[in-house]
Amino acid sequence: QVQLVESGGGLVQPGGSLRLSCTASGGTFRDYTVGWFRQAPGKGREFVGARRATGTYYYADSVKGRFTISRDNAKNTVYLQMNGLNPEDTALYFCAAGRSILSTMRSETGYNYWGQGTQVTVSS
Repeated sequence: QVQLVESGGGLVQPGGSLRLSCTASGGTFRDYTVGWFRQAPGKGREFVGARRATGTYYYADSVKGRFTISRDNAKNTVYLQMNGLNPEDTALYFCAAGRSILSTMRSETGYNYWGQGTQVTVSS
């Protein structure tokens, strides 16, 4: 079974940057859609962005232009570079993988494997 582990979260001031990592074991990202989601306390899990197996990237409007997904095949790791962070970005961030179709790419139902999350807190 594929296992995903996120890292890189922490406390950052508004306007700052963080890079989250998602490393897979028991499989590779080669044939999977890899998505990033986030969840704030009392709220549902929100789509952030994704890289499909075809190599196409997608982003939520709320993060477009600020967040960037990239992949390092040699390390079997996917990254989420977050720039221009604001307090509204505070959440537990998850990476996920699955053989999703376009209609489910932006929802949790499109993914079979999930990491345990890494906390990002943006505060002065």
